[in-house]
Amino acid sequence: MSQQKDETEDTDVQEIPEETSAKTGRMERDLIEAALYVSGRPLELKTLGSIIGTRSRKKTRAIARALAQEYSSRSGALEILELVDERFVMQLKPQLVPKVKRLAIRPLLTPGPLKTLSYIAVRQPVAQSQVIAVRGPQAYSHIQILEETGLISAQKLGRTKIIRTTDVFADYFNLSRDPKLLKRQILAMFEPQLQKEQMRKNTAEQSA
Repeated sequence: MSQQKDETEDTDVQEIPEETSAKTGRMERDLIEAALYVSGRPLELKTLGSIIGTRSRKKTRAIARALAQEYSSRSGALEILELVDERFVMQLKPQLVPKVKRLAIRPLLTPGPLKTLSYIAVRQPVAQSQVIAVRGPQAYSHIQILEETGLISAQKLGRTKIIRTTDVFADYFNLSRDPKLLKRQILAMFEPQLQKEQMRKNTAEQSA
């Protein structure tokens, strides 16, 4: 038996007028562009394929990559990136973010919960009691907020909870869902902030 339809779809040959084929290809590219725009998060090939009406990962990947190349070859504020786990995301170009982030309608997190999230992300899986010991009693409310937004999950273990980040967290920060790669990306993203916080804490203890 041949491989799944994902592969066979790409070998089927049909006589399609060149003009019709070009219009269909443009429409498929526009649909993927629209999907990435309205979602505001990375999308898997399966999801993008469902938008253009195909189960062929090869075809969907080719169209998404062509769209990403189209964006990279022109000037503009947006870019489309292919992440390492075969997801695609539309986002602002990094150099523009600092200039406009204050105009966002509603930031997802305030500084306090964000710092608690950064600690959880780097140390995960981590006990809630450890998070509280490091971040202070206010971290209880931070953890509640993070759970409500779906960025972390908490599993009961004895008298405490074990906390981890979720796929929602990975998607929001445009990170990989692969645990090993995610850990490296998180360290690169949050470690400088944690180091500064630790230095401030050490200085405060020395001056006390």
